[in-house]
Amino acid sequence: MIVMSVVTALVLLALVTQAGIVAVQCAYPPQGEMVEVDGATLHVVDIGPRDSGLPIVMLHGASSNLEAMRRPLGDLLAKDHRVILVDRPGHGWSTRARRHDSTPQIQARMIDEALGKLGIDRAVFVVHSWSGALGARIALDHPGRVAGLVMLAPVTHPWRGGVGRYNEIIAKPVIGPLLAYTITLPLGYFLAEPGARSVFLPQMMPDGFVQDSATPLLLRPREFIANAYDLVTLKQAVTEQAARYGEISAPVTIIAGEPDKTVKTDIHARPFAAMVPQTKLIVLPDLGHMVQNAVPDLVKAEIETMLGGIRRAARGQDPAGSASTRNP
Repeated sequence: MIVMSVVTALVLLALVTQAGIVAVQCAYPPQGEMVEVDGATLHVVDIGPRDSGLPIVMLHGASSNLEAMRRPLGDLLAKDHRVILVDRPGHGWSTRARRHDSTPQIQARMIDEALGKLGIDRAVFVVHSWSGALGARIALDHPGRVAGLVMLAPVTHPWRGGVGRYNEIIAKPVIGPLLAYTITLPLGYFLAEPGARSVFLPQMMPDGFVQDSATPLLLRPREFIANAYDLVTLKQAVTEQAARYGEISAPVTIIAGEPDKTVKTDIHARPFAAMVPQTKLIVLPDLGHMVQNAVPDLVKAEIETMLGGIRRAARGQDPAGSASTRNP
């Protein structure tokens, strides 16, 4: 009797999940074009003037999609610059053939291939959180593609502890998909907003952020599983690549917050800046994890400063960047 009740409950939850998938995808349809690469189909949104010089490629972190970089920062930049927003493999409307294609190395190769197909030879990359490791990997493995790198609260180094027990469970065979295809979406509707609020601290989450950033797309089973794999494989990935950071030759600007509890500046941003030549580190005393939402004007100004330095360097007038640290 108990077994039948459990099975019935799981079947009902699975049906609710399937209906929820349809509803979420209707509410947040794709906004750009699909680019086929080896192992994935990447959803890319291309905004802003095409003739504005070096394009800006924006890569989102974990548990999100390209809309988290588009509003407000991407839209602000697109007034004067060409902006390429990418759903990372497995996120938003991008797919990936294998769940284990979760490391920065593999995703860097996919994104490099997509940019080549779009005719983008070089760009300034703006990366947030999880994609700090991805941006660093692109600069290491595909240096000709990276004119500059702007990192917002980036993950770059191994840390103590894990990434949350629920991610570890979801990434396991059998039990992970069972949970993802039954309880994740119904439960996630109740937890998405408080979870997002905690990431913003000490800033307040903007009203309507969960809807405006298309966060409910994360609750779809295939994306929730992909996100879990990204997180549980990240620590080993950054452990392996961190020793190479001194090879990065592109100018780098890092903006991070002292009170960020999601990605601690002392573990990631500061050690990275100490290893990489031509790095400018800005650490703000009251800034949380969502840098692109909290200080978009500052981020835009730093991107444009970098672009100006790259232009001067191309004319032989000035270095593209110089190492400095700012701790107001």
